[in-house]
Amino acid sequence: MPIIKSQFKPAWGLSNPHLQTLWSTFFRSIPEVELSAERLELADGDFLDIVTTELKDRPIVIILHGLEGSLSSPYVKPLIKQLDDADYGVCFVHFRGCSDELNRLPRGYHSGDTQDLGSVVEYIQNAHKQEVFAVIGFSLGGNVVLKWLGEHGENVPVKAGIAVSVPFQLEDAGDRLEKSFSRVYQKHLLATCQKKYKEKFEEKASPLGDEIDVCKLDTFYSFDDTITAPLHGFKSADEYYEKSSSRQFLKHIRKPTLILHSKDDPFMWERTVPSEEELSPSVELELSDAGGHVGFIGGKHPFNVEYWVDKRVVEWLNALRENT
Repeated sequence: MPIIKSQFKPAWGLSNPHLQTLWSTFFRSIPEVELSAERLELADGDFLDIVTTELKDRPIVIILHGLEGSLSSPYVKPLIKQLDDADYGVCFVHFRGCSDELNRLPRGYHSGDTQDLGSVVEYIQNAHKQEVFAVIGFSLGGNVVLKWLGEHGENVPVKAGIAVSVPFQLEDAGDRLEKSFSRVYQKHLLATCQKKYKEKFEEKASPLGDEIDVCKLDTFYSFDDTITAPLHGFKSADEYYEKSSSRQFLKHIRKPTLILHSKDDPFMWERTVPSEEELSPSVELELSDAGGHVGFIGGKHPFNVEYWVDKRVVEWLNALRENT
């Protein structure tokens, strides 16, 4: 399918990719939403904490957050409210260790970990006796969604997928985050990863040994090579990136899938965006010139902004819902 030029236009004064990326963190108002908490016990002895709106007799949408995200991420509750108001049931999933409680096992989560998403879909089907309509992922969560859709093709047990600001090629993302202002994002995210690792193994031994000074791992490559890869069964960061990047799975997707991405995303290079030849006929890639990373702040000016992703997601799902 041809790559579609997005209709998104940045708000006046907010065309800079870093303003787009950071605006919501500092200025977005977060609505109150009524949610129920559930804990999904996993087959390996670990757990996932999820929260849901009312699910009964509504098309169910699962949302996955980005690296070190949570229910508190500024893009989460506003989208949940928009979907709830549009009569969708929403299940928001915390990756392992990303809720208020550290997970039990030494392992955590990573960009290619699709098994837990499959477990959530199965849980919804069995516990709530309903099918899942769509899965939505942001950043790392978007990579998981696209990889999962591609792995299962026609047999994936959902009707559709949406992915926003995806690091299609993980090696590229790691390289981009070592350059210029993007190092600020790397430093912030790594600090949370380092903190979580130290907390987890403060009172119990790490399977990687106690010689690692995690605070000296100051790039994503060094952290992934030393921590992420061995904890999750990869020989190296290179193998982790190679096997977990979603770009290679796009041609295998067989269910309607929307990807929203900006050329100026400061978490990756413009060359990271897949070509039309890499997309299956089921994939719509809407590409904008501006928008930053999980930004897409539109509107007339900085004091009257519109959060375009929420509107586009609901619009696209509604159109799909009407035609199925």
